[in-house]
Amino acid sequence: MSVTNHPLASSASSEMLALGGNAIDGAISALLTLTVVEPMMIGIMGGGTTLLRTASGENVVVDGLSCAPKGASPDCYEPISESWPNYMEVKGRENCVGPRSFAVPGNLKAWHETHAKYGRLSWGRLLGPAIRHAREGFAVSHYFAACLKDALADMANDAAMSAIYLPKGQPLAPGDLLIQKDYAQTLEQIALDGADALWNGSFGTALETWLPKVDTLLTMNDIRTYQAVWRQPVRGSYRGYEIVGPPPPCSGGVHVLQMLKLLEHVDMRALGFGTTASTHLLLEVMKIAASDRAQAMGDPAFIAAPVETLLSAAYATKRWAQIQQSQAGHYTSALPHHESPNTTHVTVADSEGNIVCATHTINSLFGARMVVPGTGVMMNNYMYLFDPHPGNAMSIQPGKRVTSAQSPLIVYKDDRPWFALGLPGGARIYTSALQSVVNLIDHGMSLQQAVEAPRVWTQGQHVELEHHFPDDLRTELTEMGHELCPVPHIGEV
Repeated sequence: MSVTNHPLASSASSEMLALGGNAIDGAISALLTLTVVEPMMIGIMGGGTTLLRTASGENVVVDGLSCAPKGASPDCYEPISESWPNYMEVKGRENCVGPRSFAVPGNLKAWHETHAKYGRLSWGRLLGPAIRHAREGFAVSHYFAACLKDALADMANDAAMSAIYLPKGQPLAPGDLLIQKDYAQTLEQIALDGADALWNGSFGTALETWLPKVDTLLTMNDIRTYQAVWRQPVRGSYRGYEIVGPPPPCSGGVHVLQMLKLLEHVDMRALGFGTTASTHLLLEVMKIAASDRAQAMGDPAFIAAPVETLLSAAYATKRWAQIQQSQAGHYTSALPHHESPNTTHVTVADSEGNIVCATHTINSLFGARMVVPGTGVMMNNYMYLFDPHPGNAMSIQPGKRVTSAQSPLIVYKDDRPWFALGLPGGARIYTSALQSVVNLIDHGMSLQQAVEAPRVWTQGQHVELEHHFPDDLRTELTEMGHELCPVPHIGEV
């Protein structure tokens, strides 16, 4: 089975499986294809996390998250505010748009290393669908066109990006054929050279020529010396099920397990889905996890995250005692995060028992909104995830990996994989993953029902509540002290 956000990417994965490849081949081919058909979400110059379960039963996490360039420093940006809602904003939007928002990319190196260790088909074969769709084109969807309109003002400032996505000064419309010949050539070089294409050949030359011309912290040395990190996943249990997820610097795996540990203090099945009582408790455990995430989570090379404490029964009991069953609580303030909802996720499983859960992004919609001229390659804006104020857990340090809420999960029942899932959604990923797990285990939903069930989200301030919840729930939550902000949709499975 292959599940992605775009039918052409799912087709690419299925094609690899039909050719005799395994789930690793299928997932990487899908991810590379997504860089063509969902370039606003994912690119070879982005970063992400892959949770892999092999046919032999091994679980491993491939950390391809971006990190701060070696020339970055805690005070390299000028913050404009010490408080919410502008806490993460800096003068000139430098950490969000443009060359000073580039972090060191990890995607291509991580994908190439993963294939080298576990793939079966040739590396070049995996690039086939991506090259084909870049060279021959594909039809722009309504969603793609809407994303272009959202980012139009910034994209128009970059000539290389405008030439691809804003022909004649206007954004592509639904049904238009998007052909990316420059990117097709870059992908052909990657098919031959693998990750070495980042610093060799025409793409490496273009990048090495261009970076010094723009005011960026990123250097070719940062790109050459970047290393993907192979990590052991975090594990926990919930009502007899084993749950496996990514460790720090990903915060999602730890905090999903933490929230589930809290919810074990109550019978969620008896409370029912979408009731005032069950929704209130979901919001309270989200607030607690968000406060802990802000205080203690980060790159383990820089921050000693107290994972064992956060996942312990004693800590869960202590935190559970702080929750009021009929009143919205206020916990240690959660640091506002700027993880974009514009991530993408791939889940692929093969008949041998290999499972790949991979969440990858260039962070914001169309990343830094700049393309390397002549290559078709979009740059990430991962520096937007760092706290621009010095002295905090997620403040900038040279070489430090970003802290991400990415939450690829595999859940085991009786020592066998039961389901695997992952989500886009930025800071909303891990709370959406939590709700999916609760829906499946506690509320007995089918996978499709769990996917479609409405969600809530908070990290300590307002509460986002999807429109599909009934009016009486909104009224009762408001009376309990929750500040509601109705939204059409929170994240996507």
